[in-house]
Amino acid sequence: MYRNIKILCCLLFVSCATAFATSKIKPVDGSSVKITESWLKDRESLNMTFIDSIEPDRLLHNFRINAGLQSDAQPLGGWEAPKIGLRGHFVGHYLSTLAKRVNNTGNQEVKKKLDYMIDALKECQDKVGTGCLTAFPENDFDTLEHKFWGVWAPYYTYHKMMQGLYDAYTLAGNDKAFEMLLKMADYVDKRMSRIDSLTIEKLLDTKAANPANEAGAMNEILYKLYGITGDSKHLELAQKFDPKWFLDALSDNNDILAGLHSNTHLVLVNGFAARYDMTGDSVCKDAAINFWDMLSRHHSYVNGTSSGPRPNPTTKTSITAEHWGYPDCLSCTFSKEIAESCVSHNTRKLLAYLFEWSGDAKYAEADMNLFYNAVLPIQSMQGDFVYHLPLGSPRQKKYLKKDDFMCCSGSSAEAYSQLFQGAYYHDGKDNIWVNLYIPSVLNWSGVNISQSTDFPYGSDVTFKVNSKKPKQFKLNLLKPSWADDVIVTVNGDTISVSSESGPNYVTLERKWKKDDVVNMHIFSKVRVHKIPGNDKVVAFLKGATVLAFEGNKEVVLKGNPEEIAKDLISIDKSKQTYKLLNNGREYIMRPFLDIDRQSYSVYATLSDI
Repeated sequence: MYRNIKILCCLLFVSCATAFATSKIKPVDGSSVKITESWLKDRESLNMTFIDSIEPDRLLHNFRINAGLQSDAQPLGGWEAPKIGLRGHFVGHYLSTLAKRVNNTGNQEVKKKLDYMIDALKECQDKVGTGCLTAFPENDFDTLEHKFWGVWAPYYTYHKMMQGLYDAYTLAGNDKAFEMLLKMADYVDKRMSRIDSLTIEKLLDTKAANPANEAGAMNEILYKLYGITGDSKHLELAQKFDPKWFLDALSDNNDILAGLHSNTHLVLVNGFAARYDMTGDSVCKDAAINFWDMLSRHHSYVNGTSSGPRPNPTTKTSITAEHWGYPDCLSCTFSKEIAESCVSHNTRKLLAYLFEWSGDAKYAEADMNLFYNAVLPIQSMQGDFVYHLPLGSPRQKKYLKKDDFMCCSGSSAEAYSQLFQGAYYHDGKDNIWVNLYIPSVLNWSGVNISQSTDFPYGSDVTFKVNSKKPKQFKLNLLKPSWADDVIVTVNGDTISVSSESGPNYVTLERKWKKDDVVNMHIFSKVRVHKIPGNDKVVAFLKGATVLAFEGNKEVVLKGNPEEIAKDLISIDKSKQTYKLLNNGREYIMRPFLDIDRQSYSVYATLSDI
């Protein structure tokens, strides 16, 4: 692990200064977790191959040119091309990806690449001399402040760079990155200090369709920076990026999501959550919790993600994608471009905040759903990613080209750099929570826990616990609400499991010793999901996975959906593949995460005829 004494001292200072302990539970550091050889490891490796194929000097090209420095590298294409307003955003994701790999593996070659990027970017920042670090000209900010339109999201891109530097410092121990991060924050502080509150309000007004002025998670990264520095100017600056109209509505539990651009506003909620973490502001906590409740109950699809056509479209994109609609009005949103990948990744970040505050299993179960059914399905068998994940009938995934460098390319590449994210948590007292069942090894507080499983295809999970000396702690295993029964044994002895309904945990408390073995078997039936607002539009799930129908024709089923679920015939248990005979047709159904380039349907329509 590369966390240094300086970081720890700063964090201790802030902890004492704020005197807030908002989180009961924390994620286990990435240096303590490894995905073992498996199909999941193969997916992670595909992403690393993509990241390693990108030449650092090509990523640096626009930054160097913008700073007036020489660059002979071939510019990147897509959204990183020299004349595209969002150029530079992927570089931020790239820095975060490298930093996470360094933290996870200690790979020195990756660290050298990260350090090279930081050194080169510092040269650009020093040459500009204002503290600004962008691949686009500073006057984009001037245009935004005076016209409130006409440029493409300069603060969105700025946030990506700040986050990348933050990760390079906190995860990979690069001190230069922290110095650069402080300069970037000072630059924004100076800009914001020159304009009045009304101008800031107009500048950050994102109620329009596809707002070109979206600021990304500027509020969240500045709250995180405040968490290191304890400097009130960083706190005050972060608060300027909190739109009062949005915070107040959510804290009052007022669902105003219809028409808003999903990813623009979802990350703002993550910022509110960070504000609560750093200040204990209960209004922000209420806003985050209320937002999740309204999102999950009234605006989310079967796989836990959201975003689709805008109720009152005013732009080409808002006709098909990227916005929230009216509550419980999802069955009319099945365009070919729904469920933006960025939204899925950022929803998982929100769930992490909510789980850390409460330890509530409902948030862990929601994250598991997103992981298996919204994150894993976005990657092709060749390692390409999708921008959107259509769920209608019939549909096909549209994979991005390697040189598209769209927003979802960056967020997905970063997410896939640590596919164990969300799997393990601790409470600082050696107690462990397991929220994802994945082939992996956890080394934590003197204990080694290896997890072997064919989940989500199979139902069995095995944990082998090794401790140099006997150690007392709780091992909390997520019991999803869809589990019809769970059998748990410790060293062959059956453990009593609560029959409590809803998601909860099987808690195993004992003095663990070398070679202790825990076996867990999760029983589940095929079940039905009815889309909010329309009982005639349904999807099917088995265990943790959403099932998809293969084929290029609309799926129309006859009968009671619960009875239809019982009619599924298993034809390949190892791959969780089924056959269904209904309405004169034969369907093959398999986990959505295994659908690649073939046509498919997730939702089916029930016919009364």
